[in-house]
Amino acid sequence: MERLTLPPGGAEAVDEYLEYKRIVGEDDGGKPFTPEEYEEYKKKVLPTRLQNRLFVSWRSPTGMDCKLVGPETPCFCTHRYKQHKTDFETLPQQRPIDLPCRVPGCRCKAYQYVPQNGTQPVRCSCKHFADQHSPALGFICNACFKCSGFRSCFTCPCGQPAYAHDTVVETRQERLAQGKPVGQDVPYAAMGGLTGFSSLAEGYMRLDDSGIGAPSAEVLNAPVSTMDHPFLRAWQTPSTSSPETLTDGNEVTTTGPSTQNSSLRKPDEDDMAYFERRYQEKLKMEKAAKRKGKALSPAGTKPS
Repeated sequence: MERLTLPPGGAEAVDEYLEYKRIVGEDDGGKPFTPEEYEEYKKKVLPTRLQNRLFVSWRSPTGMDCKLVGPETPCFCTHRYKQHKTDFETLPQQRPIDLPCRVPGCRCKAYQYVPQNGTQPVRCSCKHFADQHSPALGFICNACFKCSGFRSCFTCPCGQPAYAHDTVVETRQERLAQGKPVGQDVPYAAMGGLTGFSSLAEGYMRLDDSGIGAPSAEVLNAPVSTMDHPFLRAWQTPSTSSPETLTDGNEVTTTGPSTQNSSLRKPDEDDMAYFERRYQEKLKMEKAAKRKGKALSPAGTKPS
């Protein structure tokens, strides 16, 4: 494996280039702007980009944003979202808002998300993939004559079929009116619906207003039970925790914060000291268990 070394100041130069690409995107036509052109571009584009950002999502009939589109999310035409028109000096008044592809020769007139089954593309009911259909409106199959348009029977994790979903392009105001998150204003190009790390998760896994929503207060304040995750059971306080019982009716010791903290390595503790401390703790626990077993056993008999 080769090791990449950078000269002094090289890391800063890489960061500056990545920042440049996030801001400019495909607008430089593959030829980087000069410093003067870059500054002029930012003065012209960034104010309108921050004010007129468009949010793009793939939405189910229930209103859940099952997929939030980002710069690298592919369109039905196989080109990325960042290769479509995403900046507007004045927001369009017609609905739906069309975001045509800017790749020369592409017939895509509006960005259209096509789902995937994991990393695999989904098929149309005619058994052909999306890239075998025309990117023009109607999405007629180019490989057969019986298909009247792309229609996949793939079922989204939300439980709804793919053909029941819609690619939605909306403004900041329209999204706020629905109570959906808009994140912070960023100068980057083609951000689509991305507002944070949670935007990368599937809709049914996002605990914000673009997914299934945050848990209710009743769920958050409910007491920890034996059916909860072991992490929650480990950190419950002894005063509120209830003892767990095994299948044979024997009571086991509850695990509290003190036990959990003892398994953590201390800041100034090396490997040997950590393992030795854990070993001694284990011996003490075994001795305590033996003494408890002798105390509970009948007189004159040995504990099994």
